[in-house]
Amino acid sequence: MLDTKTKELVAIGASVVANCQPCLDYHAEEARKAGASDSEMRDAAGIARMVRKAGAEKMDTYAGERLGEPAPERTAPGACCGSAKREK
Repeated sequence: MLDTKTKELVAIGASVVANCQPCLDYHAEEARKAGASDSEMRDAAGIARMVRKAGAEKMDTYAGERLGEPAPERTAPGACCGSAKREK
């Protein structure tokens, strides 16, 4: 089971990915009450931004392929959420 602080940090990330401002406000306050630091909340939001960006890039590529558009250029081919090694 996840403790309350961890659940709220996950909820912060989900709020960022979902672009839900009221959700972020609520879960940030609940995370603070559960003992999360500002640094931990920033980390959760930063990971969420990477996930959102990777998903958007993949959807842009997919849409382009389906609609016959040129594929967008990526700064790090194959990278998803910063987990893949960067090509030199």
